[in-house]
Amino acid sequence: MPHIEVNCPQCSENNVIKFGRNASGNQRYKCKNTGCDKDTFLLNYKRPGDLPETKEKIIDMSMNGSGIRNIARVLKVSTNTVMKELKKSQVS
Repeated sequence: MPHIEVNCPQCSENNVIKFGRNASGNQRYKCKNTGCDKDTFLLNYKRPGDLPETKEKIIDMSMNGSGIRNIARVLKVSTNTVMKELKKSQVS
């Protein structure tokens, strides 16, 4: 079996362990670095709305005055995804 080198997307360390599978059956990983904020992550995301980059772009576009439907159209995600991320960002 080939060995795949996995690095944490948050801290770029390779101190990562396998941490089960998600509902779709994709392998989840957990960063064991104590200073890292990333709890678990996937290597391959199925939907564009699940990508961390998309979530950051939603927040950035909203701060720059874009509307919910415009953000959804540009990023090719649903309006529900945009609203969910905006609600999460208000809480934290």
